[in-house]
Amino acid sequence: MFILSQKCLVLVGAIAFSPLSAEELPPPAEKQVVLETSYGDIVLEVYPQAAPNHVAKFLERVQSGFYDGTTFHRVVPFGIIQGGDPLSRDPEKRLQYGTGGLGEIKKESSPLSHRRGTLSAVLLPGNPDSAGSQFFICVTDQVQLDGQYTAYGRVVDGSAVVEKISQAPADATQLVTERIALKRAYLRDRPPPEVAPFVDTSVADLEKYRAVIHTALGDIRLAFYPQDAPEHVRQFLRFAKLGLYDGTTFLRVVPGFVLQGGLMDTRKPPVPDKYQPLLKPLKAEFNQHKHVRGILSMARTDDPNSGMDSFFIVLDTQPHLDGQYTAFGFVEAGMEVVDAIVARPVSGETPVDPLPLTVEVRER
Repeated sequence: MFILSQKCLVLVGAIAFSPLSAEELPPPAEKQVVLETSYGDIVLEVYPQAAPNHVAKFLERVQSGFYDGTTFHRVVPFGIIQGGDPLSRDPEKRLQYGTGGLGEIKKESSPLSHRRGTLSAVLLPGNPDSAGSQFFICVTDQVQLDGQYTAYGRVVDGSAVVEKISQAPADATQLVTERIALKRAYLRDRPPPEVAPFVDTSVADLEKYRAVIHTALGDIRLAFYPQDAPEHVRQFLRFAKLGLYDGTTFLRVVPGFVLQGGLMDTRKPPVPDKYQPLLKPLKAEFNQHKHVRGILSMARTDDPNSGMDSFFIVLDTQPHLDGQYTAFGFVEAGMEVVDAIVARPVSGETPVDPLPLTVEVRER
């Protein structure tokens, strides 16, 4: 039976494993897998080049109806959900759930990382060559499992269903106490990928665009520096055009320093599954623009190439940020709205009542 305690949800030290970046992911199979559950549908893509034997066996089982009538029998809240045991068709065998359908497939060195939504193979403890029909889906990032379990797919629609299943009532052994039926599993054609906006927009054409941040306190109009930070401008406009910033908040306020917002983790509802592949960090585009009042810049971690979604507006001159953070635009109108947001109550640097925002793209 696959063992994963809640302690395993804590990211441990360095792992000798190099997962592929989003750009290097292998092509998915032409067919998607739909898991029709009593909580809603989950749609999966699988990657034959990453784990050919696991994918072939999984698709074969789906096509044959093997999973129909089984259950998701085990959950770790906001960690993983587990299913695929043929014994789970029989409610009388509940105490044996997790022991069936294993010991059939040898481990494959998949390059896929156990990120949110990853589909991976269940194993017997201490036996890396014991995969079979059972699988688990990561509800949140579980990168400590990389290199230990064979990941072979990911959720492309239905992450809210996965999260809901993970919160189902369970006993002390993590066995679900209600029946979460996998009513049917079937294959469907993979739809053609959407063309992400602004992917090929020229720098000259990017200069035609503005963005307006709408808030309950008023609007903030943004202009951009596409000549100096083209990829940051493209990504900001892309997220805004797709509505991904809508429902995020201004999450950090430091008077005299910065107002920060746009972090996708603050978005309600979460980013739709189909747009998850677009959430990719950017390489730094440091430039000559100074971090003075009104500058729009990209937040990041200690890694200079980790900026992605969360932006900040500078409230007063901050020379120590110059050449360290990518300035990609400025507030063209609405600094009085910025100041009004900054004046709201905070607890430390966190707003007491975070202000939601939406972002509209306009042509000049």
